[in-house]
Amino acid sequence: MGDVAMTVPVLRALVAQYPEVRLSVLTRAFFKPFFRDLPNVSVFEADLKGRHKGLFGLWKLSQELRALGFDAVADLHNVLRTKILKCFFFGRKVVQIDKGRAEKKALVTGQKFEQLKTTHERYADVFEKLGFPLDLSNPSFPERARLSPELLEILGTDTKKWIGIAPFAAFSGKMYPIDLIEKVIEILSKTYKVILFGAGKDEILLIKKLLKGKANSINLAGQLAFSEELDVISNLDVMLAMDSGNAHIAAMLGVEVVTIWGVTHPFAGFYPFNQSKNNAILADRKQFPQIPTSIYGKDYPKGYDKAMRNISPEQVVSKINSILENSAFK
Repeated sequence: MGDVAMTVPVLRALVAQYPEVRLSVLTRAFFKPFFRDLPNVSVFEADLKGRHKGLFGLWKLSQELRALGFDAVADLHNVLRTKILKCFFFGRKVVQIDKGRAEKKALVTGQKFEQLKTTHERYADVFEKLGFPLDLSNPSFPERARLSPELLEILGTDTKKWIGIAPFAAFSGKMYPIDLIEKVIEILSKTYKVILFGAGKDEILLIKKLLKGKANSINLAGQLAFSEELDVISNLDVMLAMDSGNAHIAAMLGVEVVTIWGVTHPFAGFYPFNQSKNNAILADRKQFPQIPTSIYGKDYPKGYDKAMRNISPEQVVSKINSILENSAFK
């Protein structure tokens, strides 16, 4: 999900700087709302569990895509499926993203500790090779979504600042400990409206436990359609997230994002788009010198599961307070 969300600011720049270009985005149906406000962009839904499943399904997909009459292909994924599709697109120009796998391996094995090219820059490189160089330095973002009466009934209409919290990540190495995030919620909810996001049965149950007895806190996990969640996120004052998809979703909507990092690191190139580097709260590399231990947070040495415990809830709250105080003077 994060990879898809990261394409949005780049495509927004592309259609703004080249308004004559028309884009057909091939993605899963679930992600279609990401692209809802982009001009000259349509979404072609890949049914990878149905008619586009397997090799024959990919061939059928290639024929359906050919009917669109496209001139070139920007492969922003570069995985086995897209490599196969490329073979079916004989005669059409295809440029695939360079994911920098060798550089990332050097980063996680400790050979080099330096900022790598960001994923957004890698996406832009693909379009430059297709003849569309992009300037990402002055981005634009959509207006805040107008919330429906039904959403306002859930969220309320008071004047408190809205703090979104997405406490989960794909792997435990990227998740701030639950007891500490509960303390963050407890402190923030005394001043702000805290809105929690999650998905899946286990996350929904855990959020209910986290919010028990806490005022000014709302659990949206499993409550809304995805497009409605995007509407709410676009209206947040700050999003607190892990190195995860929710950070990229908020960033693509122009929301300020505070991220907490465990065994992964922004140097790998997955920092949320257009966010201040000061908004990242990092685990202590003096105490955990092998960070980043992996690109996605799946693998880490013994003891590194405690890397985030040296980040106090008060430190997280202070960062959020600082952002909100500064925004009041802008």
